[in-house]
Amino acid sequence: MTATKLGLALAGLALSASVAFAQDAFKPAVVYDLGGKFDKSFNEGVHMGAEKYKKDTGTDYRDFEPQNDAQREQALRRFARDGYSPIVAVGFSQESALKKVADEFPKTKFAIIDAVVEKPNVESIVFKEHEGSFLVGLLAAKASKSGKVGFVGGMDIPLIRKFACGYVQGAKYANKDAEVFQNMTGTTGAAWADPVKGGELAKSQIDRGADVIYHAAGGTGIGVLRATADAGKLGIGVDSNQNGLHPGKILTSMVKRVDVATYNVFDQTKKNSFKPGVAVLGLKEDGVAWALDDNNKSLITADMKAAADKAAADIKSGTIQVHDYMADSKCPM
Repeated sequence: MTATKLGLALAGLALSASVAFAQDAFKPAVVYDLGGKFDKSFNEGVHMGAEKYKKDTGTDYRDFEPQNDAQREQALRRFARDGYSPIVAVGFSQESALKKVADEFPKTKFAIIDAVVEKPNVESIVFKEHEGSFLVGLLAAKASKSGKVGFVGGMDIPLIRKFACGYVQGAKYANKDAEVFQNMTGTTGAAWADPVKGGELAKSQIDRGADVIYHAAGGTGIGVLRATADAGKLGIGVDSNQNGLHPGKILTSMVKRVDVATYNVFDQTKKNSFKPGVAVLGLKEDGVAWALDDNNKSLITADMKAAADKAAADIKSGTIQVHDYMADSKCPM
């Protein structure tokens, strides 16, 4: 072998080694859903989890906020090509993009939140949102003076109907005569980032008598919470603890621990204990909960807390069966 050929061969080996190292290296990244990482809700919960891991371990990460649907796949592929792993894809809308990119980069570890992608290098993390929504529905009905409560969803998809169905069931459990108004914001990704329309939908429900309104609408929900606060009614936050946005005017928040899920994906990968497959997080797994803190403690009576705690225990034990809309679209209430 000539010196030139030997040099080329060694260069090729070095390149292969560097690519392999890049694929196996711990370099975390996040691709958010539409609405941005500071939506005060779903995306921001993921951001908080990544930031906590960074603070705890000193490990930096990269992230990207898509502005349109096409950018999801582009961002996932770019991060994978640059050797990032794990890569967290935020939201069900990234399912099809991740299926393609995960096949292209089989050594890269991916996680997706709110969807299931059955690939050997993907961890799919889904939540029992209906269980947490049942509890805030129960609290809404107990707090309501009119017997009428509301729900404003973001994009009209089965996942958001799952929130709504659990909420209705919880409200009816607390008050069988409760009336629950429901509106969805839209049918495209823009429905997650329209606080003006969120406020308008909340106002229309208030005009019909609703005095407690729960949102599952991402950034759109900021408008819902503002409208209820301005009208002297009560809002209910979602995903992140939103009680502090309008202290004393948000009854509670249905917390979905996407922050913990993100932190765990980073940590498991770092410790070589990454777990491909499906993780389902409900009340029993501390994946969902209702938030009680200094911002809303004056709104939650001892009776309300006792009722919510009892219902949570009964859901965990199976005494209360909360309907899962995504398993059966015929919501019983």
